[in-house]
Formats: sequence, C-alpha cells, structure tokens
Amino acid sequence: MEYKYIYEEIIKSSENYKEDMSNFLREIISIPCESCNEKAKIMRIKKEMEKVGFDKIEIDPMGNLLAYIGSGSHLIAMDGHVDTVGVGDPSLWNYNPYEGDEDAEVILGRGVSDQGGGIAAMVYAGKIIKDLNLENDYTLLIACTVQEEDCDGLCWQYIINEDNINPEFVVITEPTSCNIYRGHRGRVEIKVSTNGISCHGSAPERGENAIFKMAPILDELKSLDKGLMYNDFLGKGTLTVSEIFFSSPSRCAVADGCSISIDRRLTDGESHKFAIEQIKNLPSVKKANAQVSIYNYDKKSYTGLSYETQSYFPTWVIPEEHEVCQTLIETYRSLFKAEPIVDKWTFSTNGVSIMGRYGIPCIGFGPGHEDQAHAPNERTWKSEIVKAAAMYALIPTIYVNKVNNK
Repeated sequence: MEYKYIYEEIIKSSENYKEDMSNFLREIISIPCESCNEKAKIMRIKKEMEKVGFDKIEIDPMGNLLAYIGSGSHLIAMDGHVDTVGVGDPSLWNYNPYEGDEDAEVILGRGVSDQGGGIAAMVYAGKIIKDLNLENDYTLLIACTVQEEDCDGLCWQYIINEDNINPEFVVITEPTSCNIYRGHRGRVEIKVSTNGISCHGSAPERGENAIFKMAPILDELKSLDKGLMYNDFLGKGTLTVSEIFFSSPSRCAVADGCSISIDRRLTDGESHKFAIEQIKNLPSVKKANAQVSIYNYDKKSYTGLSYETQSYFPTWVIPEEHEVCQTLIETYRSLFKAEPIVDKWTFSTNGVSIMGRYGIPCIGFGPGHEDQAHAPNERTWKSEIVKAAAMYALIPTIYVNKVNNK
C-alpha cells in the first residue's frame, strides 16, 4: 500500500461525504433524545449504518447500538453517546434546538457538539473504510451508547460485564476541538443530610432546624474546595454544591430534614473514598451528626432495563508515550502534516468506566468544542466532522501496523 496516496484518498473521501454527514447530523439532531429516551435516535442511526454498509449491527438489552466492520484479530472500539441534556430556558436560544439550522460552516442544535458530530463522523468513517478497502487485521466496533448524560460509563459497564466485549482500546469521540485528549478528572455524586425536629414556626425554640444545621456545613465545604489536591496535568480537584432539598410539615413549621448534593471532581490521586472521608471529617458535619453517602443510579433504559450502579466515576489518564496515544499522534501527522495538540477534557466521559474501572486504554478525538456542551445555541463545525471522519478511518490501520511491527 502506498501510504502517501491512501492518506490523500482518505482526506478526499471524507471531504466528499461532508454533505452526507451534515444531513445525517441534522436529522439525528431533530430527534429529542434525553437519557432513557434514545430509541428513536438509535433506530435512525442504525438505518444509516445499514445504508453505508456495516458488516454486523446489533442492539444490546440495554439499548446500546453496536456495529462492526471487519473480522480481524484486534478489536478496536469507538464510542459516542447518543443522548443529550435538555434545552434549558428556550428564551436563551436564537434557533430551534431541534431543527439543525446550518450555514456553510456550522450546524446548530442541541447535541451537535455533545456529541452528534462524533457519531456522524464514526458512521461515515465506516463508509470510508469500505470504499477504500482499508480493512486490515482488526475488527472495528462503533458503539452508539445510551444514558451517558445521566450516568457516565454505565453503558460500558454493561457492554464489558454483560455483553462480554473487551476491546484493546477505545477512541472516545466526545468534543476535543480535533485535539487529542488522554484523560480527565473523575467525579463522585455525594449526598449530605441533616435531621431536625419539626414544630410550629411561631415557636422555633421547641424544635431543631435541619436547614440551620446545614448552614455551617455549606461554609466548610466552600473552604474545603480551595485546598483540594492539584495535579500538574489534570489540574485541581473541585467541589460544588449543586442541589438543596428540605422536608417540613408546612411553610409555618421548622424544617425536620435538609439534604444537599455535591458534585465532587476528582483529580489524579483522589478516590471516592478519600472524598467521602474528607467531608465526614469536617467539624460541622460531625457536630450536626450529618449523614454522608454516595448516590446510586438505577433508572431504566429505553428498553426497560435497570442496571444499578454507584454514582462514582473514576479518574483516568494515559501517558503521552502510551502506544494508543502515539497511534493517534501518528495518524494526525500522517493525514494533516501538522503536530496535534495533546491535552485533556475538563468534563468527564464514558472513559470513567472503560479506563477508570476496567483499565482498557482510552483516547479522545472528536469534532466540536467543550464550551458548546450543554450550552444554548450549541454548534459544531463541518470542517471538524470531516477531519474526525478521516482520523477514525485511519486509526485502526495505523494501530495494527504499529503492533505488528513491534
């Protein structure tokens, strides 16, 4: 194979499919698709995979769409979640979030960056592989996964544990601005609860106010955030109080219960147990005899399956010299004759399970920008989708050649 020629052909082929990918992306964006309601979008993506010629297409009991190209000995996976967050305040949108407005450069709509663009590029990378006879000693799995926005990595817990699929590595197609990302912080969803005794609000001294008990805890949590661990690559661990709840017999009664939710981001070197103990050891928590626990997730997927897990999402990172990272660097250089930026995500991805729980190497490359995720007037760039499709088509061959030449 004349590699210089095939690199040029991949770029040309991807560019030729720009309109097809854009139209496909606009169609899937037109389907509202919050977590646990992905069926219609899954079926639309399946139809496109059939059209472009995938060898085998399955939907597992959780509802994940698993499509294959080739039958070689090296199983390589690419992952893109199909679900999105909601629209939020509609008045903040200048466009209908489900119409996929476009111009020559961008497509707008809920989920175009997070992460419909990655899905469109993955599907058409399969088409490019078929068109250019790029099949090699690999089996490529394109996984379009569910419930990521609700519970990162739950889909891959199921794929690994129940579908018994264990790829050699996984490309995460979340938005990276077409840079290469080799890790991100983890997180844990923590609940802190205080208990009180209700009484009539006209005589609060007769009771015990659970909300007042929570107040000094909030102050100490704010202080705790400032001193959390720092890592040179992933940055600092963070903590924010994201929700607050109460129970009370009425507006004219002392509250007998108060709970808060904490989004605790974990940098390299921090674990969920470490984060929980930090909070349990706060003087205000001890004084209030507050309960500190990790949330569980048990919502049913669109198929009706519930796969309960603890809401803990481990940190992961691979070194830049790792074979998988070097594969993407070489692929990028070969296609684009430039040096890639190697960095990390600020948010978390399905890599929390794939690499964080199970140690299967992950690497990130995707169209779209992080700052567009969950934002009003979300957009992605057509040129980046083209670039990503070319990368996805070539990555498996570069990897197999590296392994075989060892």
